[in-house]
Amino acid sequence: MKLAFIGIGNVGFALADSLQKKGHEIIIAHDDVKSSSVQAAKDKNLNFKALPVQEAVNDSDIAFLATPFGINRSILEPLRFHGKILIDCTNPVGIGISHGLESKISGAEKVQEWAPDAKVVKSYTIYGYENLMNTTFPKYDVKPVMLIAGDDVEAKKEVSLLNTDMGFETLDVGDLPQALHLEHMTLLWVKMVRANGHHPNFTWAYLER
Repeated sequence: MKLAFIGIGNVGFALADSLQKKGHEIIIAHDDVKSSSVQAAKDKNLNFKALPVQEAVNDSDIAFLATPFGINRSILEPLRFHGKILIDCTNPVGIGISHGLESKISGAEKVQEWAPDAKVVKSYTIYGYENLMNTTFPKYDVKPVMLIAGDDVEAKKEVSLLNTDMGFETLDVGDLPQALHLEHMTLLWVKMVRANGHHPNFTWAYLER
């Protein structure tokens, strides 16, 4: 598939690089295609190409949003997605690693508000980028789980296929408001790792009896 990445920092690049190695075509969506961030990503993976944001969205099958949450509204409101899937990989993080929207609404629901013609699916947020670069845990006979939320069932099926490509098992936790709880899982992971010194190379697993 053709995958457009709005945001190509640590998270965006980890996802884009992993998925390109699985055979997907990666388009960096940036209105300055010669910017230092775009060039740095292309230097690390020569298979990436770059297009202005709306052109990248138009040319893609699925778009990823991997930007700092605070700029999401200004990026999304001018864009038109025409019913395409938009994977929200962002998190509203507030002071002291708190929920940036005071846990009143998920960031994913705000993304849907700002991109009303997109099919928003929350994914790739409950771990740091380290576990998007490498999903293998050879000591265990189990795949790490990627939890997703969204209102469109078919869109979530498409995201599940990308999860499989990356080495994740998918657990659909429900409609988009459930993303609030995924964002709290993110805060737990971030507090453990970025604030309290736990090593980043761990994930959750889904075990059934």
